[in-house]
Amino acid sequence: MVRLITHNLLACHAKGCTTNNFPLQLKDVTIELREAEFNPDFVSGFLSRLEWTALVNAAKELGDTSLPPELPDMVDDDLLKNLHHVLLEIHIDEGSMICPNCGHSYPISNGIPNMLLAEHEIG
Repeated sequence: MVRLITHNLLACHAKGCTTNNFPLQLKDVTIELREAEFNPDFVSGFLSRLEWTALVNAAKELGDTSLPPELPDMVDDDLLKNLHHVLLEIHIDEGSMICPNCGHSYPISNGIPNMLLAEHEIG
């Protein structure tokens, strides 16, 4: 399933698309909320790997405004719970991810992103 934890790591890899290819823009998505067990150690351990602005903007696109615009210096339990929800409980079931640079569309079907490229698109 595509979750924002996955989306935050994906960039366009089409031939010649090497700049402004992250984050992929979400389009026509349907989401489902699925409860997941809260693991504060996992969430806090993942913080350094996140592109914060991209995550906040993607969450807003999906209707969640619980994250602050900038990552605070002090991370408290409330922030970790909000982050857990955004990263692990919002599932994108259908839609697409669009490269802001080349416009390539990566479809999402039944929660699975298709990141495969046609032979002529491989760089």
